[in-house]
Amino acid sequence: MNAIVNEKDEITMKLVHYFVTEENYTPINVQGAKDEIWLENLDGPYKIIRINSKYIHNNEQLNFDLYKMSYVIKQIKRKTLSFKMNVLNICLDLGNAVKLDEKNKVIDTVNVESLSDIKKNNIIKNVYPKIKNMIFKKNEGIEGFEDFIHITEDINNKTQKDNKKYEQVFKPKKIIMTKIIMLLCLIMYIVTLIMSKGSSNTLTFILLGANNRELVLQGEVFRLITYAFLHGNLIHLIVNMYSLWVIGSQVENYIGRWKFLVIYLLSALMGGLMSVVFLNDYGLSVGASGAIFGLMGSLLYFGYHYRLYLSTALTSQIIPIIIVNLILGFALNGIDNACHIGGLIGGYLATMIVGIKYKSKKEETINGIIVYILLLAFLVYAAYKFA
Repeated sequence: MNAIVNEKDEITMKLVHYFVTEENYTPINVQGAKDEIWLENLDGPYKIIRINSKYIHNNEQLNFDLYKMSYVIKQIKRKTLSFKMNVLNICLDLGNAVKLDEKNKVIDTVNVESLSDIKKNNIIKNVYPKIKNMIFKKNEGIEGFEDFIHITEDINNKTQKDNKKYEQVFKPKKIIMTKIIMLLCLIMYIVTLIMSKGSSNTLTFILLGANNRELVLQGEVFRLITYAFLHGNLIHLIVNMYSLWVIGSQVENYIGRWKFLVIYLLSALMGGLMSVVFLNDYGLSVGASGAIFGLMGSLLYFGYHYRLYLSTALTSQIIPIIIVNLILGFALNGIDNACHIGGLIGGYLATMIVGIKYKSKKEETINGIIVYILLLAFLVYAAYKFA
C-alpha cells in the first residue's frame, strides 16, 4: 500500500491545498501543460504560482522551461490586462547539476524536494507565513491515501464556494432602478413638452433644472443632478434611454440596485460640475449621457476586478465604446464632452466608494472617497476661479 501516494504527489496536493484554501488561489487551465499545476490570484503577493513536478536535469533544460513559462505568462498578462506579473515557480524535481540564480526579475524559482523543504525555503515562508501551519509529516499507505482524499475534498469544497460567489454576482437579477430612472426621464420629457407647448425652449429647461454655470454659482446646486433627467428632443431621449437600458441594466445586475443609484447620482454630479467649469455663462446642459458615461466607468472598474471572466468584453466592448463615444463628443457640435469625461471619472470613483461584491477592500473605498472629494473640491474651485 506504500505506493498509493508517492511523495511528489503528496507535496503537490498539499501545496495546492494550502494555496487554494488559505491564500485564495484558483487553478487555471494552461493548454499543453503536463505534470504542472498553475494557480492564480491577481491580488496575491505572487499573482501566479506554478508547481512543476517534471524532472529538470541541467540549467539548459531549466532555461528552456523558463522560456516556455514566459510565453504562458505573456498570454495570462494579456488576458488579465496586467502590466506586471510576478511568478513563483516551485520545482519538485531538479537535478544536482541545476544551479538556481536570482537574475530573472519576473520568475522566482525555488527547489522543493521534500515536505520539510517547504518550511525551510526562505522565499516561501517569508511571503506566505501561514504555510508553517501546513502538515509536513509524510503520510504513507492507507493514512497517506486518506489524507489525499481529504485534501481533494477540501479543494473541491473551496472551488464550489467560489463558484457560488461568482454565480451570485453574474446570475440575472430583476432590474428595477434602471427602469425607474428611465421612467423619470420619460415623465420629465413629457412635462417639458407640456410646459413648452410642444416645442422645448430655454425657459422651460431653466425652470425644470437644466445645468447652467451662472445659476449653479448663484447657489442652485440642485441643477448638478436634475439636468440628468431632462432631454432636448425625442431622438436625444431615445438614444440615451437605449444606452441607459443596455449599460445600466448590467451595472445594476452586477453591483446591486442601491449601489447603482449611488453611482448614477455621483456620476451625474461629477459630470455636471465638470460641465459647469467649461460651460459659458449662458450655456445650458441637459441629458443623462454624463451619468451613463459614469455607468461605463463603473463597468470599467468592475470588469477590471473580474477580468478573468470579462477580459474579452472589457477589451472588445467596454473600452472601445468609451473611446468611440469620447471621439464623437469631440468631433460633433452640441455635445457636452466635459460632462461625459466628468461622468466617466465620477462613475469609476463612485464604484470604488460603494465597492463590488467579494473583490473590494476597505482601503479602496477610503481611496475612492478621498479622490472623489478632492476632485470635487478642485472643480468647485475651478468653477469659481474662472467665473
